[in-house]
Amino acid sequence: MEKMYPIEQLPLIAKELIDTYGSYPVWVFHAPMGAGKTTLISTISKAMGVKDTISSPTFSLMNEYLVGTKTIVHMDWYRIEGEEEATRSGLAAAIDEADYCFIEWPEKAPGIIPENALHITIEIINPSTRKIIVQ
Repeated sequence: MEKMYPIEQLPLIAKELIDTYGSYPVWVFHAPMGAGKTTLISTISKAMGVKDTISSPTFSLMNEYLVGTKTIVHMDWYRIEGEEEATRSGLAAAIDEADYCFIEWPEKAPGIIPENALHITIEIINPSTRKIIVQ
């Protein structure tokens, strides 16, 4: 899937992603700072039923949300130094334990990303438009 979208259509994009790729338990998000990774993950999580306030886990590394019996984990690896730190911090184990895991900055510890993860790339077209590429 490759699609350009205005930011105000983000809820529609989130629903389309869930409908098309909802069987993938691990989603990794590739994008530069400020492209909207956290915003997209928040919108997807809300569409999946998260009622809590969703915030960036930049300092905590990981936020966990419950939807019924399902666990959604949102990770931000911007501050980690590599796979060893990710493993020590419990991030690798959390990937395996979550029903859904959304990861920002996956290039910081690529070796712990499962081979069957869904890769989503966000490109900034202009301040109000993004391009999303799903692989």
